[in-house]
Amino acid sequence: MVATGLIQLLFYWIVFRRFAFLRKYTYTSLRQPVSVIVCARNEARNLEHNIPLLVGQDYPDFELIVVNDCSWDDTADVLDKLVVQYPQLKVVTIKEQERYSHGKKFAITLGIKASKHEWLLFTDADCRPSSPAWISSMEQQFSKEKEIVLGYGAYERKPGILNHLIRFDTSMIAIQYFSFALGGNAYMGVGRNLAYRKSLFFRNKGFAKHNHLPSGDDDLLINETATPDNVAIEVRQDGFTYSLPKTTFSGWFSQKARHMTTSKLYKGRHRFSLGMHALSMIVFYVSVMVVLSLRYHLMESAMTIGIVMASKWLIYGMSASRLKEKNLIVLFPIFEVVLTFLQPLFFIAQLFTKKRSWR
Repeated sequence: MVATGLIQLLFYWIVFRRFAFLRKYTYTSLRQPVSVIVCARNEARNLEHNIPLLVGQDYPDFELIVVNDCSWDDTADVLDKLVVQYPQLKVVTIKEQERYSHGKKFAITLGIKASKHEWLLFTDADCRPSSPAWISSMEQQFSKEKEIVLGYGAYERKPGILNHLIRFDTSMIAIQYFSFALGGNAYMGVGRNLAYRKSLFFRNKGFAKHNHLPSGDDDLLINETATPDNVAIEVRQDGFTYSLPKTTFSGWFSQKARHMTTSKLYKGRHRFSLGMHALSMIVFYVSVMVVLSLRYHLMESAMTIGIVMASKWLIYGMSASRLKEKNLIVLFPIFEVVLTFLQPLFFIAQLFTKKRSWR
């Protein structure tokens, strides 16, 4: 228990503290033109609600490209009406072909090819920007040195334990990828809120290395192209996006299992670090349960548990406050244990996850 507790402390005080104690921001105000890209399949209602929020951004020079990827609902009708209302909106339509099936990466690639600006900003059809300053907030991280900007894709706050658990999991993932990025070791981003240069995409030959996978249009691309110097993060609330989370445990479980299918393709150092962190958590909590049940060296064990948990709780609390998830702080000890023991189940489930052409 002591050894795994020490590993946990090292992760929190060396890696995750970078985000928790982040003080200094570097902003630019170059007002560079931006292409916002949204891919949609059967998202008529979401597009109807979110496109006005996207085109209503307080930013002087941007275009919104929506790729209608083989929708069979009334997405096309909704877009036809909206494109007349909003001059910033450009629609790319993909027609379904019997002999050719494709995934989201193909739709994203077409959206990128249709864009006219160097900086690309991505979100999903079911996501809304947190404010009219979303583009402006993300753009303030664009610079000559940076090619990637990682944002926070949050979930809407709703009643219920599942909603809290999903948001807790999302905040923990964000704390990890923001902290790694601050240490010059970025390993992923989320397509709900992500920006990168068009030239970076084409220099990497797009999704060529993992085009056979339905997932990975966000995390695998970042894992391949991130360097110690070309990644910035944007963590002000104006720069967040929000989407509706799953409402059933089975739906969320399937989503988590699907997302894990790409992690095995991360760079070796990332797989090692993330695996070590996850394994140390499992062994630590198993050891805690064994020690408490056997009442073995209770005083020393209690001190170890107290130091580890207090440190982790402090750093999570400061990080969650930055992500505007303060109501999750009190739940940290419970939810971390729950997620610790759900992770192996997610991993096993992803081994049997069926490939999907779109997600």
